[in-house]
Amino acid sequence: MSSDTQTLDIEAIRGFLDGRLPGFDGDVEVQKFATGQSNPTFQLKTLAGNYVLRRKPPGVLLKSAHAVDREFRVQMALAGTDVPVAKMHLLCEDDDVIGSAFYIMEHVVGRNFTDPVMPDLDPSERGAVIDDMNRVLAALHDVDIDSVGLSDYGPPGNYFERQLFRWTKQYRASETRVIPEMDELIKALEEAMPKDDGQRGLVHGDYRIDNMIFAADRPKCLAVLDWELSTIGHPYADLAGVIMQWQMPPGQEGRGLAGIDRKALGLPSDEAFVEAYCRRRGLPGIDNFGFYLSFSFFRMAGILQGVLKRALDGNASNPERAEKLGGFVPVFAQSGLQALKG
Repeated sequence: MSSDTQTLDIEAIRGFLDGRLPGFDGDVEVQKFATGQSNPTFQLKTLAGNYVLRRKPPGVLLKSAHAVDREFRVQMALAGTDVPVAKMHLLCEDDDVIGSAFYIMEHVVGRNFTDPVMPDLDPSERGAVIDDMNRVLAALHDVDIDSVGLSDYGPPGNYFERQLFRWTKQYRASETRVIPEMDELIKALEEAMPKDDGQRGLVHGDYRIDNMIFAADRPKCLAVLDWELSTIGHPYADLAGVIMQWQMPPGQEGRGLAGIDRKALGLPSDEAFVEAYCRRRGLPGIDNFGFYLSFSFFRMAGILQGVLKRALDGNASNPERAEKLGGFVPVFAQSGLQALKG
Protein backbone atom coordinates (compact mmCIF):
# COMPACT_ATOMS: atom_id res chain seq x y z
CA MET A 1 0.00 0.00 0.00
CA SER A 2 1.35 3.45 -0.95
CA SER A 3 0.61 6.61 1.04
CA ASP A 4 2.75 8.80 -1.22
CA THR A 5 1.28 11.09 -3.89
CA GLN A 6 4.47 10.89 -5.97
CA THR A 7 4.74 7.11 -6.39
CA LEU A 8 2.55 4.06 -6.97
CA ASP A 9 2.75 0.55 -5.55
CA ILE A 10 2.82 -1.12 -8.93
CA GLU A 11 2.86 -4.63 -7.49
CA ALA A 12 -0.37 -3.90 -5.59
CA ILE A 13 -1.93 -2.50 -8.77
CA ARG A 14 -0.70 -5.49 -10.78
CA GLY A 15 -2.34 -7.83 -8.28
CA PHE A 16 -5.64 -5.95 -8.42
CA LEU A 17 -5.67 -5.79 -12.23
CA ASP A 18 -4.71 -9.43 -12.79
CA GLY A 19 -7.43 -10.85 -15.04
CA ARG A 20 -9.24 -7.51 -15.21
CA LEU A 21 -7.10 -5.53 -17.65
CA PRO A 22 -4.56 -6.75 -20.24
CA GLY A 23 -0.89 -5.85 -20.15
CA PHE A 24 -0.09 -5.95 -16.44
CA ASP A 25 1.40 -9.45 -16.49
CA GLY A 26 4.65 -8.05 -17.95
CA ASP A 27 6.78 -4.97 -17.42
CA VAL A 28 4.89 -1.84 -16.37
CA GLU A 29 6.47 1.60 -16.55
CA VAL A 30 4.97 4.34 -14.36
CA GLN A 31 5.34 8.07 -14.98
CA LYS A 32 3.65 10.78 -12.93
CA PHE A 33 2.07 13.68 -14.80
CA ALA A 34 3.16 17.11 -13.52
CA THR A 35 -0.41 18.35 -13.96
CA GLY A 36 -3.35 17.15 -11.86
CA GLN A 37 -2.88 19.15 -8.65
CA SER A 38 -5.91 17.72 -6.92
CA ASN A 39 -5.90 14.04 -7.84
CA PRO A 40 -2.41 12.63 -8.58
CA THR A 41 -2.34 11.24 -12.12
CA PHE A 42 0.01 8.64 -13.62
CA GLN A 43 0.70 7.14 -17.02
CA LEU A 44 1.00 3.34 -17.02
CA LYS A 45 2.93 1.93 -19.99
CA THR A 46 2.39 -1.77 -20.69
CA LEU A 47 3.06 -4.14 -23.59
CA ALA A 48 -0.69 -4.18 -24.29
CA GLY A 49 -0.92 -0.39 -24.45
CA ASN A 50 -0.87 2.71 -22.28
CA TYR A 51 -3.33 3.67 -19.56
CA VAL A 52 -3.87 6.57 -17.17
CA LEU A 53 -4.50 6.13 -13.45
CA ARG A 54 -6.04 8.87 -11.28
CA ARG A 55 -6.13 8.41 -7.54
CA LYS A 56 -7.40 10.21 -4.50
CA PRO A 57 -4.54 11.72 -2.51
CA PRO A 58 -3.97 9.82 0.74
CA GLY A 59 -4.46 11.37 4.17
CA VAL A 60 -7.26 13.37 5.78
CA LEU A 61 -9.29 15.15 3.07
CA LEU A 62 -12.12 17.66 2.98
CA LYS A 63 -15.53 16.01 2.83
CA SER A 64 -16.76 15.44 -0.76
CA ALA A 65 -13.40 16.50 -2.24
CA HIS A 66 -11.30 14.36 -4.62
CA ALA A 67 -14.28 12.19 -5.62
CA VAL A 68 -12.67 9.92 -8.21
CA ASP A 69 -15.79 7.76 -8.19
CA ARG A 70 -17.80 10.73 -9.49
CA GLU A 71 -15.17 11.41 -12.16
CA PHE A 72 -15.46 7.81 -13.29
CA ARG A 73 -19.26 7.85 -13.30
CA VAL A 74 -19.71 11.05 -15.29
CA GLN A 75 -17.22 10.04 -17.99
CA MET A 76 -18.88 6.63 -18.29
CA ALA A 77 -22.22 8.40 -18.74
CA LEU A 78 -20.89 10.75 -21.42
CA ALA A 79 -19.53 7.96 -23.63
CA GLY A 80 -21.37 8.17 -26.94
CA THR A 81 -22.53 11.79 -26.51
CA ASP A 82 -21.20 14.85 -28.34
CA VAL A 83 -18.92 15.51 -25.36
CA PRO A 84 -15.57 13.77 -25.99
CA VAL A 85 -14.19 11.82 -23.02
CA ALA A 86 -11.58 9.13 -22.46
CA LYS A 87 -12.77 5.53 -22.27
CA MET A 88 -13.16 4.38 -18.68
CA HIS A 89 -11.77 0.93 -17.79
CA LEU A 90 -11.93 0.23 -14.05
CA LEU A 91 -12.80 1.90 -10.75
CA CYS A 92 -11.27 0.69 -7.48
CA GLU A 93 -12.90 2.07 -4.32
CA ASP A 94 -10.94 -0.23 -1.98
CA ASP A 95 -8.46 1.97 -0.08
CA ASP A 96 -6.48 -1.10 0.94
CA VAL A 97 -5.10 -1.67 -2.56
CA ILE A 98 -2.83 1.40 -2.85
CA GLY A 99 -3.98 3.57 0.05
CA SER A 100 -6.81 5.44 -1.70
CA ALA A 101 -9.47 4.98 -4.37
CA PHE A 102 -8.43 5.18 -8.03
CA TYR A 103 -9.65 4.59 -11.56
CA ILE A 104 -7.98 3.62 -14.82
CA MET A 105 -8.87 5.06 -18.20
CA GLU A 106 -7.45 5.03 -21.71
CA HIS A 107 -4.49 7.23 -22.53
CA VAL A 108 -5.74 9.70 -25.13
CA VAL A 109 -2.88 10.71 -27.44
CA GLY A 110 -2.93 14.28 -28.69
CA ARG A 111 -2.02 17.87 -27.90
CA ASN A 112 -2.53 19.50 -24.51
CA PHE A 113 -2.25 23.29 -24.42
CA THR A 114 -1.21 24.46 -20.96
CA ASP A 115 -1.21 28.07 -22.15
CA PRO A 116 -4.29 29.56 -23.90
CA VAL A 117 -1.95 31.78 -25.97
CA MET A 118 -0.79 28.58 -27.73
CA PRO A 119 2.48 30.21 -28.86
CA ASP A 120 3.42 27.38 -31.24
CA LEU A 121 0.32 27.79 -33.42
CA ASP A 122 -0.50 30.33 -36.10
CA PRO A 123 -3.50 32.71 -35.69
CA SER A 124 -5.95 30.67 -37.77
CA GLU A 125 -5.13 27.51 -35.80
CA ARG A 126 -5.54 29.29 -32.47
CA GLY A 127 -8.98 30.57 -33.41
CA ALA A 128 -10.07 27.12 -34.59
CA VAL A 129 -8.94 25.46 -31.35
CA ILE A 130 -10.85 27.99 -29.22
CA ASP A 131 -13.92 27.60 -31.44
CA ASP A 132 -13.89 23.83 -30.87
CA MET A 133 -13.50 24.49 -27.16
CA ASN A 134 -16.65 26.60 -27.45
CA ARG A 135 -18.45 23.87 -29.41
CA VAL A 136 -17.72 21.24 -26.77
CA LEU A 137 -18.85 23.54 -23.95
CA ALA A 138 -22.18 24.15 -25.67
CA ALA A 139 -22.55 20.40 -26.31
CA LEU A 140 -21.86 19.67 -22.63
CA HIS A 141 -24.61 22.02 -21.50
CA ASP A 142 -27.04 20.52 -24.00
CA VAL A 143 -26.59 16.98 -22.63
CA ASP A 144 -29.92 15.46 -21.58
CA ILE A 145 -29.06 14.48 -18.00
CA ASP A 146 -32.08 12.19 -17.73
CA SER A 147 -31.20 10.13 -20.81
CA VAL A 148 -27.56 9.63 -19.73
CA GLY A 149 -28.55 8.68 -16.17
CA LEU A 150 -27.19 11.74 -14.39
CA SER A 151 -30.38 13.40 -13.13
CA ASP A 152 -29.32 12.57 -9.55
CA TYR A 153 -25.70 13.70 -10.05
CA GLY A 154 -26.36 16.92 -8.12
CA PRO A 155 -29.07 18.23 -5.78
CA PRO A 156 -31.94 20.48 -6.93
CA GLY A 157 -32.32 24.14 -6.04
CA ASN A 158 -30.37 27.34 -6.65
CA TYR A 159 -26.96 26.15 -7.86
CA PHE A 160 -25.09 29.37 -7.08
CA GLU A 161 -26.59 29.61 -3.62
CA ARG A 162 -25.62 26.01 -2.93
CA GLN A 163 -22.12 26.44 -4.34
CA LEU A 164 -21.49 29.65 -2.43
CA PHE A 165 -22.39 27.86 0.81
CA ARG A 166 -20.27 24.82 -0.08
CA TRP A 167 -17.14 26.71 -1.12
CA THR A 168 -17.40 29.13 1.79
CA LYS A 169 -17.47 26.13 4.11
CA GLN A 170 -14.53 24.50 2.31
CA TYR A 171 -12.62 27.78 2.34
CA ARG A 172 -13.14 28.16 6.09
CA ALA A 173 -12.00 24.56 6.64
CA SER A 174 -8.74 25.23 4.78
CA GLU A 175 -8.21 28.84 5.91
CA THR A 176 -4.62 29.46 6.98
CA ARG A 177 -4.89 33.21 7.63
CA VAL A 178 -7.49 35.96 7.44
CA ILE A 179 -7.79 37.38 3.93
CA PRO A 180 -10.01 40.50 4.11
CA GLU A 181 -10.75 40.45 0.35
CA MET A 182 -12.22 36.93 0.64
CA ASP A 183 -14.41 37.90 3.58
CA GLU A 184 -15.67 40.94 1.65
CA LEU A 185 -16.29 38.92 -1.52
CA ILE A 186 -18.28 36.22 0.31
CA LYS A 187 -20.55 38.88 1.84
CA ALA A 188 -20.96 40.71 -1.49
CA LEU A 189 -21.92 37.51 -3.35
CA GLU A 190 -24.49 36.63 -0.71
CA GLU A 191 -26.10 40.06 -1.16
CA ALA A 192 -26.02 39.91 -4.99
CA MET A 193 -27.34 36.34 -5.33
CA PRO A 194 -29.77 36.16 -8.31
CA LYS A 195 -33.00 34.21 -8.20
CA ASP A 196 -32.93 30.68 -9.61
CA ASP A 197 -33.86 30.89 -13.31
CA GLY A 198 -34.54 27.15 -13.59
CA GLN A 199 -31.56 26.25 -15.80
CA ARG A 200 -30.21 22.88 -14.70
CA GLY A 201 -27.68 20.74 -16.52
CA LEU A 202 -24.31 19.04 -16.37
CA VAL A 203 -21.41 21.37 -15.57
CA HIS A 204 -17.72 20.44 -15.68
CA GLY A 205 -16.62 22.74 -12.88
CA ASP A 206 -13.09 23.41 -14.19
CA TYR A 207 -13.52 23.88 -17.93
CA ARG A 208 -10.18 25.18 -19.26
CA ILE A 209 -8.07 24.53 -22.32
CA ASP A 210 -5.42 22.75 -20.24
CA ASN A 211 -8.07 20.20 -19.19
CA MET A 212 -8.58 19.15 -22.81
CA ILE A 213 -6.75 16.92 -25.30
CA PHE A 214 -6.82 17.97 -28.97
CA ALA A 215 -5.98 15.92 -32.05
CA ALA A 216 -2.36 16.20 -33.18
CA ASP A 217 -3.26 17.15 -36.75
CA ARG A 218 -6.43 19.24 -36.48
CA PRO A 219 -8.26 21.58 -34.07
CA LYS A 220 -10.61 18.91 -32.73
CA CYS A 221 -11.07 18.09 -29.05
CA LEU A 222 -10.60 14.36 -28.39
CA ALA A 223 -11.23 14.37 -24.63
CA VAL A 224 -12.21 16.65 -21.77
CA LEU A 225 -10.29 15.69 -18.62
CA ASP A 226 -10.44 16.35 -14.85
CA TRP A 227 -14.12 15.97 -13.97
CA GLU A 228 -13.63 16.11 -10.20
CA LEU A 229 -15.74 19.26 -9.74
CA SER A 230 -18.52 18.21 -12.13
CA THR A 231 -22.11 18.25 -10.90
CA ILE A 232 -25.63 19.18 -11.93
CA GLY A 233 -25.81 22.93 -11.86
CA HIS A 234 -26.04 26.14 -13.85
CA PRO A 235 -24.28 26.22 -17.24
CA TYR A 236 -23.19 29.84 -16.87
CA ALA A 237 -20.75 28.77 -14.15
CA ASP A 238 -18.64 26.93 -16.74
CA LEU A 239 -18.88 29.76 -19.26
CA ALA A 240 -17.88 32.37 -16.69
CA GLY A 241 -15.05 30.08 -15.60
CA VAL A 242 -13.51 30.27 -19.08
CA ILE A 243 -13.73 34.07 -19.11
CA MET A 244 -12.35 34.23 -15.57
CA GLN A 245 -9.28 32.24 -16.57
CA TRP A 246 -8.61 34.59 -19.48
CA GLN A 247 -8.49 37.57 -17.09
CA MET A 248 -5.37 36.11 -15.51
CA PRO A 249 -1.80 37.13 -16.45
CA PRO A 250 -0.32 35.24 -19.42
CA GLY A 251 2.35 32.57 -18.98
CA GLN A 252 2.63 29.28 -17.12
CA GLU A 253 1.60 30.72 -13.73
CA GLY A 254 -1.50 32.76 -14.59
CA ARG A 255 -2.36 30.86 -17.80
CA GLY A 256 -4.47 33.81 -18.89
CA LEU A 257 -4.78 36.35 -21.68
CA ALA A 258 -4.62 39.64 -19.75
CA GLY A 259 -2.90 42.34 -21.81
CA ILE A 260 -2.58 40.09 -24.87
CA ASP A 261 -3.43 41.44 -28.35
CA ARG A 262 -5.97 38.74 -29.02
CA LYS A 263 -6.95 39.94 -32.48
CA ALA A 264 -3.36 39.76 -33.71
CA LEU A 265 -3.03 36.24 -32.30
CA GLY A 266 -6.31 35.02 -33.78
CA LEU A 267 -7.96 34.67 -30.36
CA PRO A 268 -11.57 35.76 -29.75
CA SER A 269 -12.62 38.50 -27.34
CA ASP A 270 -14.62 37.55 -24.25
CA GLU A 271 -17.73 38.95 -25.92
CA ALA A 272 -17.17 36.95 -29.11
CA PHE A 273 -16.72 33.70 -27.15
CA VAL A 274 -19.93 34.32 -25.17
CA GLU A 275 -21.82 35.24 -28.35
CA ALA A 276 -20.68 32.05 -30.10
CA TYR A 277 -21.76 29.99 -27.09
CA CYS A 278 -25.18 31.66 -27.02
CA ARG A 279 -25.58 31.15 -30.78
CA ARG A 280 -24.81 27.44 -30.48
CA ARG A 281 -27.32 27.03 -27.65
CA GLY A 282 -30.00 29.29 -29.11
CA LEU A 283 -29.79 31.83 -26.28
CA PRO A 284 -30.65 35.53 -26.76
CA GLY A 285 -27.80 36.62 -24.46
CA ILE A 286 -26.81 36.54 -20.79
CA ASP A 287 -27.87 39.12 -18.21
CA ASN A 288 -25.93 39.81 -14.99
CA PHE A 289 -22.76 38.14 -16.29
CA GLY A 290 -20.71 40.11 -13.72
CA PHE A 291 -22.17 37.99 -10.92
CA TYR A 292 -21.28 34.71 -12.63
CA LEU A 293 -17.75 35.98 -13.33
CA SER A 294 -17.34 37.14 -9.73
CA PHE A 295 -18.53 33.78 -8.43
CA SER A 296 -15.94 32.04 -10.64
CA PHE A 297 -13.14 34.11 -9.12
CA PHE A 298 -14.43 33.31 -5.61
CA ARG A 299 -14.63 29.58 -6.22
CA MET A 300 -11.17 29.43 -7.77
CA ALA A 301 -9.80 31.31 -4.76
CA GLY A 302 -11.41 28.69 -2.54
CA ILE A 303 -9.90 25.87 -4.59
CA LEU A 304 -6.43 27.44 -4.42
CA GLN A 305 -6.74 27.86 -0.66
CA GLY A 306 -7.42 24.12 -0.41
CA VAL A 307 -4.35 23.42 -2.59
CA LEU A 308 -2.25 25.60 -0.26
CA LYS A 309 -3.59 23.84 2.84
CA ARG A 310 -2.73 20.43 1.38
CA ALA A 311 0.79 21.68 0.64
CA LEU A 312 1.22 22.85 4.22
CA ASP A 313 -0.19 19.54 5.49
CA GLY A 314 2.18 17.55 3.22
CA ASN A 315 -0.54 16.06 0.99
CA ALA A 316 -0.10 18.13 -2.19
CA SER A 317 0.59 16.39 -5.49
CA ASN A 318 3.15 19.07 -6.41
CA PRO A 319 4.04 20.91 -3.15
CA GLU A 320 6.17 23.68 -4.65
CA ARG A 321 3.57 24.63 -7.26
CA ALA A 322 0.80 24.30 -4.66
CA GLU A 323 2.39 26.94 -2.43
CA LYS A 324 2.78 29.28 -5.42
CA LEU A 325 -0.86 28.83 -6.37
CA GLY A 326 -1.93 29.55 -2.81
CA GLY A 327 -0.41 33.01 -3.14
CA PHE A 328 -3.03 33.87 -5.78
CA VAL A 329 -5.97 33.65 -3.33
CA PRO A 330 -6.10 37.40 -2.47
CA VAL A 331 -5.61 38.27 -6.18
CA PHE A 332 -8.59 36.16 -7.22
CA ALA A 333 -10.71 37.57 -4.40
CA GLN A 334 -9.94 41.14 -5.47
CA SER A 335 -10.74 40.29 -9.09
CA GLY A 336 -14.07 38.84 -7.93
CA LEU A 337 -14.95 42.09 -6.21
CA GLN A 338 -14.06 44.07 -9.34
CA ALA A 339 -16.17 41.78 -11.56
CA LEU A 340 -19.17 42.23 -9.27
CA LYS A 341 -18.84 46.02 -9.33
CA GLY A 342 -18.07 46.19 -13.05
